[in-house]
Amino acid sequence: MTQAAANPLTRVSFLLIPRFNMMTLTMLMEPMRIANYLAPQKLYDWDFRAATSGQVQASNGLTVACRSFDEDGLASPDMIMVCGSWGAEHLDDPRLSRWLRRNARGKVAMVAVELGIYAFARAGLLSDHKVTTHWSMMAGLAEAYPDLAVTEQLYTIDGPVMTCAGGTAGLDLMLNIVGRKNGDQLAAEIANQVMHHPRRPPEAVQRYATGGKHDDVHQDVRAAMTLLEARIEEPTPVPRVCREIGVSQRKLERLFKRDIGCTIVQYSKLLRLQYARVLLSSTRMSIREVSAACGFNSLSYFSQSFLQAFGKKPSEYRQAWPETDAAPSWPGTVYAFLQTTRNKQGKRS
Repeated sequence: MTQAAANPLTRVSFLLIPRFNMMTLTMLMEPMRIANYLAPQKLYDWDFRAATSGQVQASNGLTVACRSFDEDGLASPDMIMVCGSWGAEHLDDPRLSRWLRRNARGKVAMVAVELGIYAFARAGLLSDHKVTTHWSMMAGLAEAYPDLAVTEQLYTIDGPVMTCAGGTAGLDLMLNIVGRKNGDQLAAEIANQVMHHPRRPPEAVQRYATGGKHDDVHQDVRAAMTLLEARIEEPTPVPRVCREIGVSQRKLERLFKRDIGCTIVQYSKLLRLQYARVLLSSTRMSIREVSAACGFNSLSYFSQSFLQAFGKKPSEYRQAWPETDAAPSWPGTVYAFLQTTRNKQGKRS
């Protein structure tokens, strides 16, 4: 068998949804470019497609020239990667759904990236598949599609259907794909070229500690975070959290201040408000339903806390990135909370 026959050309079509993440697209593209650079023959070719031909703008303002995804004369892809981020959860394009289903039936490998997974869900491509998306949007996906087996990891490969959390996870996914198609030696040399070590497996974690100041967050803090995240709807009092993980309240509070920068009560409230924001922007749940789903007994207290954290009322947060805003803004992080607290303290002094 000749080398060319052993390594046939793989054609990849990127389907870009407006406001896609440019970093993620780069992470997916560069391993293919470097594979062509290192190999004795061209291994990968790719094109860019969209709902209509023209320039598609990424969330950072850069644009990519695209052809219509079903335009006549375009080469048939071996793999389709749907890249979507801000607002992609609201895309409902029956024409796109039909095109995705037709290619899936034709044994084309299918990759949903970040919120591009919603296009797959609407096309009915995810039944009986384990899937993932970016951790910050996982709550909305699970709420909108409760039958999906959603898991928090870098990427999933379940037969011909793959899903990717985005960001640098795209690099790990592509190294995996190159390794399976063209051999692990080439994947290792690409990793060397981009200085990406170690290569992470699909099940690697997306995040180490939400809001943590460093990766080395104490195990008791991690355990408390995990418990709080699992009980969003029914917040657990701090004394009970301490009993369940076997640590004194005084020690846990000290560890939270050291590793996260805020108290456990403040962190729990921020966590629930962040969860609420995702539900508001990605589902059709009422504000009262969202409030209850995030463990707030009082709708007025929820609305007041939400406004204080995000600078908007819950009713104004139905779009994570409103069409009228030039750039996205995602306040309400631990960092933002700490900065606001310091500013208030500075004014009082």
